[in-house]
Amino acid sequence: MTSPVRYTIQAIQPAAHLFEVTLSLSDPDPAGQVFSLPAWIPGSYMIREFAKNIVSLSARAGGKALAVTKSDKHTWRLPAGVGGPITLNYTVYAWDLSVRTAHLDQTHGFFNGTSVFLCAHGHEAAPQWVDIRPPKGLEDAGWRVATSLPEAVGERGAAERYGFGLYRAEDYAALIDHPVEMGSFTLAEFDACGVPHAVAITGRHDCDPIRLVEDLKPVCEAQIRLFGEPAPMDRYVFLVMAVGDGYGGLEHRASTALLCSRGDLPWAGMETPSEAYRQFLGLCSHEYFHTWNVKRIKPAAFVPYDLTCENYTRLLWAFEGFTSYYDDLMLVRTGRIAEKDYLTLLGKTVSQVHKGSGRKKQSVAESSFEAWTKYYRQDENSPNAIVSYYTKGALVALLLDLRLRAGSKGSRSLDDLMRALWLRHGQTGVGVGEDGIFALTAEIGGVEMGEWLRELVEGTDDLPLQAWLGRVGIALNWEAASEAPGFGVRTGAEGDLLKLANVYDGGSAQAAGLSAGDVLVALDGLKVSAGNFDKLLARRVAGDRVQVHAFRRDELMCFDVELLAAPKDTAKLTLAEDASAPAVALREGWLKG
Repeated sequence: MTSPVRYTIQAIQPAAHLFEVTLSLSDPDPAGQVFSLPAWIPGSYMIREFAKNIVSLSARAGGKALAVTKSDKHTWRLPAGVGGPITLNYTVYAWDLSVRTAHLDQTHGFFNGTSVFLCAHGHEAAPQWVDIRPPKGLEDAGWRVATSLPEAVGERGAAERYGFGLYRAEDYAALIDHPVEMGSFTLAEFDACGVPHAVAITGRHDCDPIRLVEDLKPVCEAQIRLFGEPAPMDRYVFLVMAVGDGYGGLEHRASTALLCSRGDLPWAGMETPSEAYRQFLGLCSHEYFHTWNVKRIKPAAFVPYDLTCENYTRLLWAFEGFTSYYDDLMLVRTGRIAEKDYLTLLGKTVSQVHKGSGRKKQSVAESSFEAWTKYYRQDENSPNAIVSYYTKGALVALLLDLRLRAGSKGSRSLDDLMRALWLRHGQTGVGVGEDGIFALTAEIGGVEMGEWLRELVEGTDDLPLQAWLGRVGIALNWEAASEAPGFGVRTGAEGDLLKLANVYDGGSAQAAGLSAGDVLVALDGLKVSAGNFDKLLARRVAGDRVQVHAFRRDELMCFDVELLAAPKDTAKLTLAEDASAPAVALREGWLKG
């Protein structure tokens, strides 16, 4: 049996944001042991170059220092002929407050394994042991450890639940798929279908953990039951960082890392869920659904992951889009939100897709493939050039679900397709081919439906939402977001300055020559600010021409702009009053599962 790779990790200078890691290997490659750090983290499709945060690195064997050669941006090599054991010692700078990398200060520490654990080449399949040690200088601060990484039960120095000590992963892929939070956190626990779950909340907050658990438990149970018991994990952990302003999540095989604003969390005495709390529950639901859809049901391009470079697939519309569809659907099915609130959330998704002209230029399959270069690297022209595989993918899922239900009088649905994916791919580890979902759709709903789905995914026409929502008794109407006229821009405030963040295709601002990045100075001779811009426009009518002064770089420029009526690009979904009994029955089956 291959000897385990042994790591220790410790916060050695929390105020300087430094973790120290040691890696011990008893049987290095005699041809020259190679080590590398991933360049990206699964679930976030962008090359992030985590190795840039390694501050120093040294190696020793037999009490002597070894020469270490860096062969590329994230790879190190030891000399040939070195016998074991060898030890690497390195420090990692951790000051990215996100769910993707690592963050450390005097209040807490957080890390993903992809940011801190070098991979010993040739030993990826060996057991990986990690000794998580208390932070230096804060040994009496009452810090604990929250992670889904299993404790090394039976080994000397094994950690106890939520404690420092020795943890164990079956291989390197598992090691980097269990993020770790350490600090003083609020802890709440519950069972879902017999599986222990925990929520660890770091940061200042006034969250009511009892209310949060009451809402999370039925959502988790509904998802487990959708795919079928037993759940694919022995334990699950929600790692929540509460900050002043933040939002994000990243899925893992038995946990999720979440970033939220403290105002997103429920408070004691909350009666009706706030909009912010509904959004947070949707985020939790989204990342939990990934336990099946993308962590175990994977595109063939991800089996296995190559963490040194981009892994291209045209299927993110199904893995992220379908998950985005189910996240809020699970909230309404479990009674966490009302039907009208669900329709409001769905209407926002429809509006987000419809507002960008990029939907006419990029298919959702292309969006998936180009995630590495376009979706995760958005700029001021992105609304005019791309479509989101999250939002449009969710609407594709909606349409497929509704058509499967309508075509079978409610006997088949997208739930059946997800269960089939779980049985054929999630439980077997066989990746989904690039045409696999079209083929499975044809098998469940007929050849015509499979081809129809392909047209939705690979085309750029607007989706037939109105017709298919009407089949379940839901009316879709389009409204203007404002009564005031505009000129086709999105603005952003920088202090009291007003900058053009986006200039939309077809708008009069673009026709007049205004560009993203221009700082608006005056409208018809009146000073423009972030506080008065909308008020100035509200006093005008469509067809008026206005003189706009703006700075581009340090040059003052003047533009003659025609004001246009606000476009009717905001979707409003309501229950149709004249819906037939069959339509209502389909709707109830859809929303109640």
